Amino acid sequence: MVYFDIILMGLIALFLVIKLRSVLGRRTGHERPRANPYSEARRQAEDANEDNVVSLPHRVDRDPEIDEDAPGGSLNAHFAEIASADPSFNPHDFVDGARMAFRMIIEAFANGDTAALRPLLGDELYDGFSSAIRDRLANRETLETSIREMKDVDILDAKLEGRTAIVTLKFVTDQVSVTRDEDGTVVDGDPDETIEVTDIWTFARNTRSTDPNWTLIETDTPN
Repeated sequence: MVYFDIILMGLIALFLVIKLRSVLGRRTGHERPRANPYSEARRQAEDANEDNVVSLPHRVDRDPEIDEDAPGGSLNAHFAEIASADPSFNPHDFVDGARMAFRMIIEAFANGDTAALRPLLGDELYDGFSSAIRDRLANRETLETSIREMKDVDILDAKLEGRTAIVTLKFVTDQVSVTRDEDGTVVDGDPDETIEVTDIWTFARNTRSTDPNWTLIETDTPN
């Protein structure tokens, strides 16, 4: 029975991984003034190119839908352009997949799991995340992050650059995030306080690639 339970748990974990890959793949793929634990990873991954900054729209939808007021014209036209290169692309289903990817990336980064991060991140961003994880390990610190509620997930922008589809989303979540030193003492954050965090994430995929999965290529936070 013990072996059966282990096998059953393994099959469930495998199903969840396949489900995430299929969701992203089939669709082709008030903050506190303190340090965001992902800002260092983002800083180390940036090229200091100001053109990569994504502007927020003038309004915020309260549903995980499409923000038609986003910069760059009608999003539906951009969705159609992406769908012309990849007929399986569906923006609403993409949001569902992005929700799962967000949770997986946040968890993997907090756990220092670079193996889990590797297939989910673009090369430059992976280098930044893994460097931040190494720095944390060198300081003998641990990061604990828990997403208590995912309040909003909105598509801000979408475009097709050559053969690459690019979609930018805004995630508004309630999180508890705590950094501890090697003795378990809290050095940043509060385990009893939930804070609202806004992240701007950009995913990309080569529409001609046989790999159906999208990767996270840029992270940002609103000013």
